[in-house]
Formats: sequence, structure tokens, C-alpha cells
Amino acid sequence: MAEDQKQKRTRGQGPRTKDQGLRTNVLIIVEDIPVPFDRRVWQEACALREAGYGVAVICPKRNTFTAARETLEGIEIYRHGLREGSGPFSYVFEYLQALAAQFILAIRIYRRTRFRVIHACNPPDTIFLVGAFFKLFGVRFIFDHHDLNPELFEVKFGRRGLLYRLVRLAEKLTYRAADVSIATNDSYRQVALERGGMAPERAFVVRSAPDLSRISLRPPRDDLKFGRNYLVLYLGTMGPQEGVDILLEAAAQIARVRDDTAFVIIGAGSEVPRLKSMTASLGLENIVRFTGRIPDAELADYLSTADICVAPDPKNSMNDKSTMNKVLQYMAYSRPVVLFDLTEGRRAAGDAALYARPNDPADFAAKVLELLDSEPLRRDLGRRGRRRIEKSLNWEHEKVALLDAYRAALGPARR
Repeated sequence: MAEDQKQKRTRGQGPRTKDQGLRTNVLIIVEDIPVPFDRRVWQEACALREAGYGVAVICPKRNTFTAARETLEGIEIYRHGLREGSGPFSYVFEYLQALAAQFILAIRIYRRTRFRVIHACNPPDTIFLVGAFFKLFGVRFIFDHHDLNPELFEVKFGRRGLLYRLVRLAEKLTYRAADVSIATNDSYRQVALERGGMAPERAFVVRSAPDLSRISLRPPRDDLKFGRNYLVLYLGTMGPQEGVDILLEAAAQIARVRDDTAFVIIGAGSEVPRLKSMTASLGLENIVRFTGRIPDAELADYLSTADICVAPDPKNSMNDKSTMNKVLQYMAYSRPVVLFDLTEGRRAAGDAALYARPNDPADFAAKVLELLDSEPLRRDLGRRGRRRIEKSLNWEHEKVALLDAYRAALGPARR
């Protein structure tokens, strides 16, 4: 973030409206993950509620979040059904279905609350169509940029073409509609300035940072290592761009050197069946465990027990510019981290991690082995990571920038 933005971060007195005494209502729309499971969106919604805004959220039904309508902690949540896509053309159907549901629910919510802000969280970059419609009624539009969709398209499908050009166009039109943009890191903010044409004073950075009040460091549990002395942990989604296959290749190399290390992989995703098959083909069933998604309390036990945490996301046009939330969560639990040397990965972890040569499973394995061989180094990196989180990379710090972005959005209209 620009230095002048850092200097302007001050705690506000809450939202102001022309009609003093009336609460400013906002609508958050997220298409890919349900709320409150989407931790970033839930943190944003809670921060806005605490600042005095009335908050409603539109999101999909998924997993255990199937109620069409509920209120949690004062936040109204509206959920719609959604058939998840798996290929380029099925994604088009998914997005059109979601867009129709978002329009219908937004109109229903507007009739009751007269919200003044629509806060759109990508992917996909189609929600600007809802925002553009409501701008006719004076509603401001905030674009919360979670993923680089053009880069994500290339990583997933390995090609460009008509659909890729449509993805680029949707991103461009989203920025054009936005009164304010929110980026998850400095690289994304640069995209907003260069590709999106946003004015610097309307492009904010709000990182997906841990809420330290919710971090519960617990005594380690040896039973979670299932008979081994050390535990290497991965937490996150398992899609084609997360590099968990690289982690399994590294685990196979580590297993040739020592047999005292367990690997636990927490999360879900489209690649899980392939990764389990790969685990079997590498002969790793005795040392690799897939837990699926687990409750927060159980996750806290694993993070408190892990000796090393890993982020094997390979270097590509998307990952190099993206901050991996799991890395910050590892650091919040004082865990040493191994990751590939990526631009935003290094900005996030700094001196609290070891960096492997990009996309090289042998070097990734070597860095894990280096940490396994040195308890003092593990402790040192863990302490450094926790200090970075306590100093600035935490939600108390980041929510100030969120409220700054809202003040800018509700101020004079974008020219």
C-alpha cells in the first residue's frame, strides 16, 4: 500500500449518512464460498457491523450451510442454490445461475433495507452487473478483489481464447463500475491501478489477516502424529493450482531419508481423489493422512502440534502475486513455514520461512529436512512469524483500512 494510505489509517467514528441517526446498510455478495465459512468475508461483515453498519450477505448454499435465510451475530445471510461448474462452459452456466439469484435476492433486500453500498467479492467478475444496476439508485459499488481471474483461467485450463478474453473484459468492466477497489495485497493493488485504471486514492489494501482473538494455541497432541516423531502439515484448498502433488513428491523423497515424519493434509477440493491415488502409487499411505475439512477446534489442535507447516503453491502468474492465507495462519500459531520463493509469499512470511526454488520438489524436500534437523531453527522461525502477525499482519490492523475504504466509497462520487 502507498505510504500516504498507511499514514491515513485512523480509527473512524462509524458511518455517517445525510440522514443523521439512520444506519447505513450494506450488501455483501460472494459467489464461491458460503458465509460464515468464508473467513475473510465474515471478518469484513463483523467489522462493518461493529462500526455501526447494517450488513446483509448473499452467498451460495454449500456443505453444511444450507439455510436459505438466517441471522448470525446480527448479520443477515441469504443463501441460494448453485450447481458448481468443473470446466470452462459449465462455469458459464454456474455464473449465470448465481447472477440471476443475486439479482433477485438483492432486489428483495433493497426493498427492505435501501442499502447504500454493494460490496462484491470475486470470483467471478460478474457481480458488477448487479452493482451497475443499483448504481442507478445511487448505491455505491466496492470491488473486493480476491482472485486474479484471468491468471486463474490460464492456470486451470492452460490456454487463452474467447472465454479468456471475456474473463479479461469482465475484470475491466468490474473496475470501471467500482467506486472503490479493495486488494488483498500490494500486487493486487498494482493490478487495480494498471489494469483496472483505479485512482490511487480509491484503491485500498485489506489483507486476509488472522484475528488474533480467535487464535487458540494449545498443548501439542502426540496422537495426531500417528506414531511418528514429527508432523508436517498442509492446510487449504486442493485444486490444480495449489501444488499438493508437489508436496507428495517431496514427502516421498523425505521418506527415503527418514521414517519418523508424518504428513497431514487438511482441506478439500477437486484434486483430492487424484491426490489420494498418487499417495497410494508413491507408497505413502502409512505416513500421509487426508482429514478433509475439520472443525476449528480440531484445526487448532493440529496447528498447535505441527512441527513444520508447508505451502507448496507453485510459481505461476497467479500464485506469484497472491498471498496464501494459510501462510499467515501458520505464522499466527508460531509455526515455521516452507514455501516456494514467490513475490507475495516472501512479502508475507519475510524472515519467518525457508524458501525453496520454485516448483522444485527436491529442493522443497531439502528445506523441510533442514527444519526437521534443527529444533532451534524451527523455534526461531516460529517466533519470527508470530511477531510479524502481532506487529501488523492481523485483522485488528487490517479492518482499519476496510473502514477507510468505506468512507471513501460513501464520500464524493468517482469521476
